[in-house]
Amino acid sequence: MREQDTAAGGRTVRELTLPDGRIARASMALRLYRRTRRIRAYLRWSDRGVTKERYVGEVAHATRAENLRTAWVMARALGDIAELSDGRQSSARVVPESWASSPATRNVMRANRSRDTKPETLLRSRLHAMGLRYRVSRRPLPELRRTADLVFTGARVAVFVDGCYWHGCPEHHRPATKNSEFWKTKIEGNRARDIETTALLTKAGWTVIRIWEHEPIEGAAQRVLAAVRTGTTSS
Repeated sequence: MREQDTAAGGRTVRELTLPDGRIARASMALRLYRRTRRIRAYLRWSDRGVTKERYVGEVAHATRAENLRTAWVMARALGDIAELSDGRQSSARVVPESWASSPATRNVMRANRSRDTKPETLLRSRLHAMGLRYRVSRRPLPELRRTADLVFTGARVAVFVDGCYWHGCPEHHRPATKNSEFWKTKIEGNRARDIETTALLTKAGWTVIRIWEHEPIEGAAQRVLAAVRTGTTSS
């Protein structure tokens, strides 16, 4: 379990208090879903010989070590409460000085889902009403491990709806006060990945539309519509 200890930041960090007071040591499992090519993380623990788990979120780094580290951070971001299969709640120990100990930060992280966010669903609904049809959460290029929120295959248009926190919105991103260096590096890495993704797809002949989650839906939908029409006309 050295790999898990390293990713979590220590052996005690993985301790989970069960409803009856017993302590279980959790681990993080990563699963690749072949159809969507997405990697999902699950917190797992044993309760009287029965393996239980809880969905944590999606990760998309190049290495297993990076994905595990991010998954543990996401697990702590959920706060000091973990849902168990019987519907009760258990307390997970929070690392002292962890950014997860901040209620404000936990609320921000809870609002940052990896897909099917409110801005995404509103945009999809508006585009569908405009008569556009698209694929959701797909790779524009199968060989490139980058997933767009909306993909218009025929027009070769890839749409990304970027969350202000995770992608470092210049207007609304507020740097974390806890573990500030870690999060600064994380957000800067996300920004660099976004730039690289846009460049790679553009080079391959795709039109990339990036929409901040705070943008008005109507204006964003019009941008996508214009790009799709242009792509369809030129193909």
